[in-house]
Amino acid sequence: MGKWIAGLTAAMLLASGGASADGPGELELKEWTVPWEKTRPRDPFYESETSVWFAGQRGNYLGHLNPQTGKMTKVDLGPKAGPHNLIVGKNGTVWYAGNLQGYIGRYDPKAGEVYKIQMPDDAAKDPHTLIFNEDESIIWFTLQGSNMVGKLTIATEEVNLLTVETPRTRPYGIRMGPDGTIWVALFAKPMIMSIDPETMQMHEVTLPREETRPRRLEVTSDGRVWYVDFRGGKLGVYDPGTLKIREWALPSGKKARPYGTALDDQDRIWFVETGVKPNRFVGFDTGNETFIEGVDITSGGGSVRHMHYDAESQTVWFGTDANTIGKAKLP
Repeated sequence: MGKWIAGLTAAMLLASGGASADGPGELELKEWTVPWEKTRPRDPFYESETSVWFAGQRGNYLGHLNPQTGKMTKVDLGPKAGPHNLIVGKNGTVWYAGNLQGYIGRYDPKAGEVYKIQMPDDAAKDPHTLIFNEDESIIWFTLQGSNMVGKLTIATEEVNLLTVETPRTRPYGIRMGPDGTIWVALFAKPMIMSIDPETMQMHEVTLPREETRPRRLEVTSDGRVWYVDFRGGKLGVYDPGTLKIREWALPSGKKARPYGTALDDQDRIWFVETGVKPNRFVGFDTGNETFIEGVDITSGGGSVRHMHYDAESQTVWFGTDANTIGKAKLP
């Protein structure tokens, strides 16, 4: 059974300055220690109250956590798989990025079988972050070092690859907007990019500060694109309707190094400041444009690289470089 770090009480939240905007003690964090040491457990995906899947990037496995009991099991993927990210379909199939071997993997928990879909181009070497389209018929994904974005049609296993027009942009975070548009953070440049899912046409948007490095992004229900600037310690928003960009300095300032993000059903953005020790879980209400006071991550975090929001349970799930899987119960 995985050792777990208990959720913070209201008193502890107050003592650490971790009250939420809606009142003290409402934002609660809990972590479970992963028993396979130094394997960088990351990108957990909540399936149900008894099932959370995560990637063991440095341990070459898919991990499974039962949050009710704390029990963890793993599926070995073989040497140098480098699973970087995973998503779980409504049918229970686990899809993951085989980052070190140029494939997207599919794991069927019922059959206990792993199946690999190789990239059709040797230059597409590193699938990075995956998302489903609305009906889960397509997986869109970034390939950071390859400077590409990919589209996998699940029924046919056809993979279409797009090379970003600007060289060496490091496509990183990826999300789908409410109109189906695909948005990508181009981490090595001060740029984000949109893709028309029908025409596959790409459009690059240059951000106002040359030093900006957008790492992850979210798209709110009004179609605005929000990004975290890892280098500058800012939260920014691009409005495709007006073409205007606005930015806010994060609570920890330039040292914040914001990384993993999630968007809830109230259009609040949650992110982790990884440049401060311990890492800090912070929110931003995009409606009234105010920050929600943060909570320190109990294990310290190290880095929180990606997060997943579940609307039914009102939780955000994350992995840390401190070898834990965590959840935040939202206010």
